[in-house]
Amino acid sequence: MELSIRHETHYEYSAPLQYALQHLCLTPQANAHQEVRSWQLSAPGPLFAQRDGWGNLAHSWSMARVRGGRHVYRGSITAHGIVQTSPAALLVDEPGAPPPALYRRATALTAADAALAGLARAHLGGRRVDEAALLALAAAVAGRIAWRAGATHVGTTAAEAFALGAGVCQDHAHAFIAACRAAGVPARYVSGYFHSPQAQELGSHAWADVCVDPDARRWLSIDVTHACTMDERHVRLAVGPDYAACAPVRGVREGGGDETLRVRVLISPPEP
Repeated sequence: MELSIRHETHYEYSAPLQYALQHLCLTPQANAHQEVRSWQLSAPGPLFAQRDGWGNLAHSWSMARVRGGRHVYRGSITAHGIVQTSPAALLVDEPGAPPPALYRRATALTAADAALAGLARAHLGGRRVDEAALLALAAAVAGRIAWRAGATHVGTTAAEAFALGAGVCQDHAHAFIAACRAAGVPARYVSGYFHSPQAQELGSHAWADVCVDPDARRWLSIDVTHACTMDERHVRLAVGPDYAACAPVRGVREGGGDETLRVRVLISPPEP
């Protein structure tokens, strides 16, 4: 499936911004699942590309107001392009990627409590880690954490969302990853886009990769929210141990007062 994507992030501040530094994971890479036909990324300052520790193609930019310079009250980051996807849900890491064992370690956002550890034992304990078992675990997580926008925030942990019984795709992914790691199975967070003709402006999404063959570094990509494997509706942006490691936009600033953030993501087949 050929998908046209436009991701806009707009910032406005109540006071002059003195300094800003941001790290962007907004550039998809080619793999067995997708081909990047075109992609452009723009920010308020010059962009510097680098490969981060998780293998993502990332960019950074910074801004510092000089004495006598103009006051900055707003800024925008825009990523857009065309990506060709396929239903391939199995991926093999490129050389140089972190070893799968690194993704067995819990993080602050993916630590399993007794409830998540019990879920892991019920679905993965003593069983072969295959697609059927992982989809059953995904269905159990989605069944426990009902989709409710605004119920959680970016700092909500897997255990908190699981206890609350509500959340969004980030919480589904974190809880699923926490359960996998509790069973000793490497799992990582995936940020990206999901195409739904019924919701073209709600395209940002998160799911998980599970290492089903550590020796071959082969990963099966599971969409917990939709209880399916990754298919042609998904576009991958970045991976990491959790959301905090591969958020599309993160950074620090000085000044600016109160911040107002507006994000718009549009995904659709390209116009003829």
